[in-house]
Order: sequence, then C-alpha cells, then structure tokens
Amino acid sequence: MTPAARAQAAIDLLDEIIVAARDGGAAADTLIARYFKVRRYAGSKDRRAVRDLVYRAIRRSGDRPATGRAALLGVAGEDLELLALFDGSPHAPQPPVAGEAIAEGRAVPGWLERDIEALGPDEAKALLGRAPLDIRVNRLKSDRDAVLTAIDGATPTDYSDQGVRLPEGFAVEAHPLWASGAIEVQDEGSQLISALCEARPGMTVVDLCAGAGGKTLALAADMEGQGRLIACDTVKARLDRMVPRAERAGVTNIEPRLLDGGREAEALRDLEGQADVVLVDAPCSGAGTWRRNPEARWRLTPQRLAAINALQSRIIDFAVPLLKPGGLLVYAVCSVLDSEGRDQIAALRARHSALTPETALHHAGRIWGDGVLLTPARDRTDGFYVARLRKP
Repeated sequence: MTPAARAQAAIDLLDEIIVAARDGGAAADTLIARYFKVRRYAGSKDRRAVRDLVYRAIRRSGDRPATGRAALLGVAGEDLELLALFDGSPHAPQPPVAGEAIAEGRAVPGWLERDIEALGPDEAKALLGRAPLDIRVNRLKSDRDAVLTAIDGATPTDYSDQGVRLPEGFAVEAHPLWASGAIEVQDEGSQLISALCEARPGMTVVDLCAGAGGKTLALAADMEGQGRLIACDTVKARLDRMVPRAERAGVTNIEPRLLDGGREAEALRDLEGQADVVLVDAPCSGAGTWRRNPEARWRLTPQRLAAINALQSRIIDFAVPLLKPGGLLVYAVCSVLDSEGRDQIAALRARHSALTPETALHHAGRIWGDGVLLTPARDRTDGFYVARLRKP
C-alpha cells in the first residue's frame, strides 16, 4: 500500500468505528482485525501504519466525529506530511475542501470536560496516555520475588504487594509463567480493589458482577481455595471464559452463578444474610480505562450514563441484603466520574443508613467522599473509584 492508500484505509476504518460506537457495535480492535482479514495484500507494515493512524485520530477526538475523513483531517491539520497525502491520486483521499467538517481536538468529550478537569490539570491528558502492562502474581502458584527474577525488566508496582509491571510489548501469554497459571494480566488498580475485600480462607464471598473473573481469581487466591466464592453475572459467555482461567490458576472453590437480568434478587435469595464480603464491581462507563479503549469515549452519551447510573443503584440495593452482620460491601467502578462513584455511595448511605464507611486505601489514591479515587496521572493506575462499607 502507498502512504496515501494507508490514509484512505484509515478513513474507511474510522467510518466503521464511528458507526459501531454510535450503534453499540464491535470494538475498534475487532473491526481493524476484520478489515485486514479480507485484505491479504496489506503487509505487516501497512497494517501497523494504518492502525497507528486510526488510533491517532481516535485519541485526538474526545467527541465522536461526524466521519472518518473529519477525524483524520483533524490529525492532518497538525501533521503536514499526512496532509500532503490528501492529493486525490488513485486510492488516496481527496484534497480538503474549504468549509468541510474537521474533528475538533480534545482529550475528553466536551460535555464531560468540566467534570474531568476538576480532578486536576493533568488528568484529562493522562486518561489518553499509554497504559502500562501490569500482572498479578498468583500466590497459589508463585511469589513476586520469583516472578521478578524470571522476567527481565520486570519491576514491582507501586502499591499492590502482588503486582509486577512488565516492559512495554512483553508477550505475556507466550511466557511459561502465564501458561502455568503463576501470573494473570491485571491493572494494579484492579488488584487493589480485590485486596480491599480482605477475603480469607473459610469466608463466604460474593463477586456480584464477576465478568470473566479477573477479580474473582484474585479473591480465590486470598481465600487459599477454602470457603465459598460465588461468582455472578448476567452473561453466560463471560462466566464461561472464567472456567479455563480458573483451571490454569489452580482455583477450585468458585461457584459460577448465572443471573437473570432484572430478577437478580430472586436468584440470590438463598444467600441473604450469609456473605462475609460482597464485591460490587459495577457495570460502568469505563471512563477510567480510556487509555486502553479510547473509542469508548465515543460510545458514552448523557443518556447512556444516566442508564448506567440507574443500573448501578439497583445492583447495590440487591447486594446489601446478602451481607451477614459485620459483613463488608466493597463497591468499585473503573470510572473517574462522580455520578458513578462518590455520588452513588452518598445515595447508598441515604438509602441504607446503617452501613458505615471505612477507610478504603491508606497508601494509594485520594480520599473522595466516602471512598477513594485512583487516577492515571496521580497513581499510575487505571481510573477507579472504590468504597468499603460495613454492616453493623
């Protein structure tokens, strides 16, 4: 492919990604893989160059652009070599036309700009930076010192006692430690949330929104395989992905439980008053993970956020009855937005006044309402809000 043809390919892909973001379609990575699967003529350099252009455009545009052309023209306005490729030659983009749409450059969606700027002057930019590659050491199979010795360039993470940060581009799944189940890919912030649950052998622990089981596996390691660990989700495919991960990690005490969306409380009635710990890793906007999934900004709207907030409140309300006296509720979202974090916990305490907030983290993040906020700029983790509340 010529450089100009690569630019047009990036425009075509951006058009697909914009439509998918608007309509709830496939993720950008999936669309890029599909695009090149049927274009065998594109070599590895072509694929890498097109992908880089696509993600430059995505990261530059906080708001969803009107078209892929508008998105790439925004990048070209800051890159004269790229702008020169808009020359109308075969397979190249047409030259710019006076007055045509050009995507505005901003880190975050305009309607959220004030909220995120309130977190600090560097936070918006940090949300679009490069995310580090963190792993959690599975204490059932290894220890951190052994992993640090086995992987060149690996360093301890800042806060998690089981966290290791790997060199950029490290092929985790090709390493024998991954195959043996000794390590799992997991951002340090996510590791801290699992540790805050203080799960111990013999407890009854409920992971209410388990997904594919990243935090569930960390809880299982802390429980040393002893006690009940109920992993719940409303999507069977997500729970199914947990099974091979648990086998590889040597975990045997997970009880997957598929919930019927809208009837979760009924399906959990047998657990009422029994749980030592309930983790609500709630569905959220993902606004703390934009550096990993920057096109997620294009999927979020005020209406979508309002629906997410309502779902979070509903999940909390059917989580609380599961706690035994003295039980611990841990609420977390991978978001830096107050409507999903601080405001949710304030509303929870208004509805369930007996719950007592506890200090969540002593060594990381910043106190934020009744919980703690972790951010990329300050803590070098993904963005998370987490709170601990104790039942009397």
